[in-house]
Amino acid sequence: MAASAPLGSRDTAIVHVVGARPNFVKAAPVVSALRDRGAHQAVVHTGQHYDDRMSAVFFRDLGLPTPDVDLGVGSGSHAAQTAALMVGLEQEFTAREPGIVVVYGDVNSTVAAALVSAKLHIPVAHVEAGLRSFDNTMPEEVNRRVTDQLSDLCFATSPEAIGHLAAEGVSPDRVHLVGNPMIDTLLANLDRFDAEALRARLGLPERYVAATLHRPANVDDPDTVALLVARLHEIADLVDVVMPVHPRGKAAFDRAGLGDHPRVHLLEPLGYLDFVALVRGSEAVVTDSGGVQEETTVLGVPCLTLRPNTERPITITHGTNRLVTEADLLQAVTKVLHGHGSEALLDTTPPLWDGRAGERIAAVLTQWSR
Repeated sequence: MAASAPLGSRDTAIVHVVGARPNFVKAAPVVSALRDRGAHQAVVHTGQHYDDRMSAVFFRDLGLPTPDVDLGVGSGSHAAQTAALMVGLEQEFTAREPGIVVVYGDVNSTVAAALVSAKLHIPVAHVEAGLRSFDNTMPEEVNRRVTDQLSDLCFATSPEAIGHLAAEGVSPDRVHLVGNPMIDTLLANLDRFDAEALRARLGLPERYVAATLHRPANVDDPDTVALLVARLHEIADLVDVVMPVHPRGKAAFDRAGLGDHPRVHLLEPLGYLDFVALVRGSEAVVTDSGGVQEETTVLGVPCLTLRPNTERPITITHGTNRLVTEADLLQAVTKVLHGHGSEALLDTTPPLWDGRAGERIAAVLTQWSR
C-alpha cells in the first residue's frame, strides 16, 4: 500500500490519529477506503504502543502506510502519558492544520487528540462512538465519554451506541451508524488466519484455550493475579492454555508463577494475523479485551470475558460472548469443552457488520469535508 498523501489545506486534509494496536485494526479499512476516493490524508502514530510486537507488526500485517508522523510518546502513568500526547499532538496540529482529525476507540491517544483538536477548533470524528460499560473505574470509559462530547462526527458500530449518545445529549445529526471497521479487517483477512500453520510454527497443541488479559482490574493487584493464575492452572489441568502475554501484565503473571504449569504456554505478543489465527483455532477464549469479544462473535468461537461488564453488549445478544468472574471461570470453560455454552450461537451477525464500515465512514468524511 502506498504512503498516504501529504497533509493539505484545512478543508481537504484528513488526519488519522492512532496509538495502540486496536486503533490500527480499526483504522486500516477507513484509510484504505479514503485512499480509494483520492482523499488527502495522513496518519499520525503517537507511539502509545511503540515496540515492534505491539505496533510495527500491525502496520505490516494490515497494509497500513508508514505513519507520516511518529510522536514516540511511549508509556507512563495516565496523566503523564496523556499530557505528553497532548503536547506532541498540539505541535503537530498547529504546524499542519488538518481539516478534520479522525480518532479511534478509547485509548489515551484518542482522548488526547480530541482535547487538542477541540482547543484548536479542529473538527473531530470518533470511530467507535457511543460504546458504554457504565463503569467509570475503567480509564477507557472516561476516554470514550469525553471524546464523544467533543466529536463533530460520531461513528457508531451498533444500535445501542446511538441510544447512549442520545441520552448524553449528542445531536442526532452528528451520529452515523456505520458498522464495525474492526470486522472489515477481520473479514478481509479470513483466508490468512491459518491456525494449523501457527500451531506447527509455534509448537502448540491441537486443542487449547486461548487467553489474553491486560486490564488494570485483572493485572494490577497481586492478590487478583494470584487467583487468576490458580484458575488458569485449573483450566490447564483439563486442556492446554495458550496465552500471549501483554507487556502490561507480564511481570505480575511471572511473579505469580503462571508459566509453572506444564500445559500453560506463554507467548510473546503476536501480530494481528497470528493472534486472530490463535483465536480462530481455539476451543474458547478467556479475555478482558473489547476487540476480542467482537472478533469471536464473527468467528463463532466461545468467548468468556473476565469482567463484570462490557461496553459491547451486542456481542452477548448476537454472538458467542459471556461475562464471567474468576470464581466461575473453571466451570464456564468446562461447559464449553463439553459442548455446552455455544448452543446460543446465532446465524446472524450484528447490523452492518458486513465488511463495508470503512466505506461508509469514508463516504461521510468526504461529503462532510467538502
